[in-house]
Amino acid sequence: MVYDFHTHTTLSDGVLLPMELIRRCVVNDYAALGITDHCSASTMSRVIREVRRDCALAEKHWGFSAFPGVELTHVPAASISELAAEARRMGAALVVVHGQSPVEPVEPGTNLAAVSCADVDILAHPGNLTEQEARLAAENRVFLELSSKNGHSLGNGRVARITLEAGAKLLVNSDAHTPDQLLTNERARDVARLAGLTEAQVQQVLVENARELLDRIRRRVD
Repeated sequence: MVYDFHTHTTLSDGVLLPMELIRRCVVNDYAALGITDHCSASTMSRVIREVRRDCALAEKHWGFSAFPGVELTHVPAASISELAAEARRMGAALVVVHGQSPVEPVEPGTNLAAVSCADVDILAHPGNLTEQEARLAAENRVFLELSSKNGHSLGNGRVARITLEAGAKLLVNSDAHTPDQLLTNERARDVARLAGLTEAQVQQVLVENARELLDRIRRRVD
């Protein structure tokens, strides 16, 4: 079973409708899916509202757990706390922040603002993660991402090492924008192993940590 809490649709820069993404994940043996299109203050309301409708259809007719979320992307670091809280009020089941990837010009301070915010669930591809930020992620229960996405994955080894040393928790996510970027169980395991995790740590990240976040989301939406 696959857990993936970071994906994109045509509502931002993906190629699939939310419903089509959900269907492909159903047949790809996903256990749960987070749809987290790129958002800022101008788009959050519309994106959350539209994704919620397709997630509800999937739950009603297929019994599949898909959740509407946002990925706060290239927003000012100082606005993250405010926007994350606003996204929650609008009905986002999870909040992801676009971290300081080695391949995009994210504002310095974004990682720190995200891991300091209790309304953030995942800091995505935080390639320039520091030890201080990892410790704050552990304190505030923010998951740190190992990405399977080309480019963003360049920081995975550093992220894994610093996260584990700080006692924070990792997840593997796809950051999928196209069908071929979706995870399989084998691909997710490869991402974790190649980041330097042991077999026991791989199991912890792909199953236990993912289920912990899933339980948090379900308590939030029930």
